[in-house]
Parts: sequence; structure tokens; C-alpha cells
Amino acid sequence: MYGYYKKLRNEFTGVFTGKGRSWGGSLIRPEATGFGVIYFTHEMLKTKGTDFKGKTVALSGFGQVAWGAAQKVTELGGKVVTLSGPDGYIYDEDGLDEEKIAYMTVLRSSNNDRIADYVDQFPKAKFFPGKRPWEVKVDIAVPAATQNELDAEDAKKLLANGVMCVCEAANMPCTAEAMEILLDSKILYAPGKAANAGGVATSGLEMTQNSIRLSWDRDEVDEKLQTIMRNIHSACIEHGTQPDGYVNYFKGANIAGFIKVATAMCDQGLV
Repeated sequence: MYGYYKKLRNEFTGVFTGKGRSWGGSLIRPEATGFGVIYFTHEMLKTKGTDFKGKTVALSGFGQVAWGAAQKVTELGGKVVTLSGPDGYIYDEDGLDEEKIAYMTVLRSSNNDRIADYVDQFPKAKFFPGKRPWEVKVDIAVPAATQNELDAEDAKKLLANGVMCVCEAANMPCTAEAMEILLDSKILYAPGKAANAGGVATSGLEMTQNSIRLSWDRDEVDEKLQTIMRNIHSACIEHGTQPDGYVNYFKGANIAGFIKVATAMCDQGLV
């Protein structure tokens, strides 16, 4: 798209991100959404005086977002025990390690859209055809596959199994009914509109690197992403904390977003 736009128009007045590294792309952009979700979840856990160490995580999907999330959960000491596809989900009691996470790229590039192949490669895992991973007993659930993949019954199963945190990585992965159930339960629960901002944020970092004609190393980009997600979490806390101390991340994200836009409009004389 980038090359042909310039070729056909003989100009380039727009912005393309996610480019190749040799022509302006940023390090960690492919992993950024998954990384950002886990950084946000980590901030949520810190409000309860805990972190990922020793926690089990149910992750859905096996695409780019799930790939990034699995890497970061593992790095922070958690154990990802599920992945899913249109054909069902796998449960790996031993958890994903570096080799298994690397195999996710093989699954993605195969274009088979089938998670059952994971069990062929790692026979100790179990495959559950036609099912979703939210029936597995875990500490943290991260829906990272698609819209409306976690419904009211799934939410009830997670709560019955003692889940302490649900953080959305996909766009609107929870149905409206599931959202109400999770909010009423007052567990840690965050919407994708806040938690999965890491990909777009890193696109912004890519644009900055392009503007200043510099290419930051992996650690520098990652550090800036962490700061961005930490700030988003802080805004949710500021605007979403209820009188009883419960943090309604949906309310916090909505109010923070509205205030940012409204303030800019007022400052510029548009209102």
C-alpha cells in the first residue's frame, strides 16, 4: 500500500505505520498490542498488591495479539495455559515456553486457522473441539481473539472458578451481558478501549521516529510503551474509582477519553 500509493499519486501526504524495518518501521510494533495489554493488566494487579508471578492465564486466539501477550506474560512470571481458534481451544497444563510461543508464528503463517495442530506438535496438551477456553480454572483471563467471544455463561464460569482479573485484548470481546456480570462482580475488569491501546500507541512512536529521522532500539520503544500504558491505567484509576474503592475501568476510560477530547475542543475555541 505504501509503495503503490506513492507510485500512483507521485506524492505521500498520509501516514502508514507497521512498515518494514528497512524503510521506517519500529521495533516491537508487531508485538505491541499484546505487550500493552499485559502491561495494563500488570498495573491492575498491582492495585491488589500482586503481579503475574505464579498466576495462570487463559488466553484466546493465536494471532499477533495473543503472540505478544503470551511472550510478556511468560516474561513476567505468569503461565499461559490456553490458546484458541475457530475449531476449539487447547489446554497446556505445563504452560507456554519460548519454543511453544515461537510455534505460534508457524500456526499463524500456515493460514489453516486451526489451533488443533498445536497438539500434534506438543502432545501433552489437550484439544477441546468447538469450545472456548473460559471454562478452564485460571487466575487471569485475556480474550484476545475476536468480538463477542466471551458471553454471559462464559463470564459465570470464570467467576465460579475464581478468576481475579479479566482484561480485554480484542475489540469488544465480551458481550454486553458478560460485561454487566463482570462489572457487578467487582473483580478487576478492563475494556479493550483502554487495555489494547498499545498497538496504536506504538504506531505513534513509529511516527515520532520517522519525524526525527531516528530509529530507537527495542528497549527504548518498550520502555516508552510501558509508560504510555501506565499513564492510561492511571487515568482510569483517577476517573473510575468509586466511593467504595472499586475501580470501574469502563467508567474511568470513558470519562478520561471524553475529558481529553472536550478539553482540546474548548482550548481551540470549537465549543
